[in-house]
Amino acid sequence: MENQFGRISQLRLTTGVEKGKTVLRDLFFTAPYKVMTPFQKRDGGIQVMPLCASAGIMEGDCQKFSFLVKEGSNLEYLSQSFEKIHKMKEGCAKREAEITQEKNSIFFYHPQPVIPFRDSDFENHMEVHLEDETARFAMVEILSGGRKAHDEMFAYRRYLSKIQIYRKGQLIYRDYTRYEPDEMDMAGLGMYEGYTHMASIFLSTGPDKSWQEEIAHLLEETKECEGAVTRLVQGDFAVRILGTRAQVLEETAAQILESYKNYNKQT
Repeated sequence: MENQFGRISQLRLTTGVEKGKTVLRDLFFTAPYKVMTPFQKRDGGIQVMPLCASAGIMEGDCQKFSFLVKEGSNLEYLSQSFEKIHKMKEGCAKREAEITQEKNSIFFYHPQPVIPFRDSDFENHMEVHLEDETARFAMVEILSGGRKAHDEMFAYRRYLSKIQIYRKGQLIYRDYTRYEPDEMDMAGLGMYEGYTHMASIFLSTGPDKSWQEEIAHLLEETKECEGAVTRLVQGDFAVRILGTRAQVLEETAAQILESYKNYNKQT
């Protein structure tokens, strides 16, 4: 398995605060990544969007992301376009991401949906460390079953995602997803159940039961999808949504994230 870029592709950034506004204190990246000048938000935060010169994730790609969100920072991570995981002959591609958040910081991580092509194999490992309850973290990930127009639904070899989130050094959330369509009935009961896309959302502590009921009502009223919201032991929330179109899941996830943002502004 050979990385086409000759070395690990890295994206590393550190935020800070100057005159009440979030800024990038440190930024480092290697091919195929570049980072646009951050978009300034009205609330003093910034949006960061990396640019990728590659057509997508290829066999042998090794990527490493690192985010350090310093105290008082407000960071939002977006992606340029849908992330395509291309066909692979034998090997796989891997990504590791590490996020560290100091107290009184905000980090919203919501890249665009992932599309695994036929015979692709991808591993994603993410580890998040929150200093305390004032470190607000939200994550949205949307996984497509494949390219329907190319008759590639659930035709990829493997998709593995391992996410671990810690607060004060204690594990508060662990999601281990391993899909191998050749060995699993991906469209069957307990899996996608006839749908083609899945959204996974994590929201750190903040909202109360009334907010949970509001989101549950939103999911019930939204057409073309089905989902539920769960309050975790430490007061965090996990949301799962199944649908048939990425756009519907994106819009629904955006409404949930906006509601979460508004709640935090009030508290």
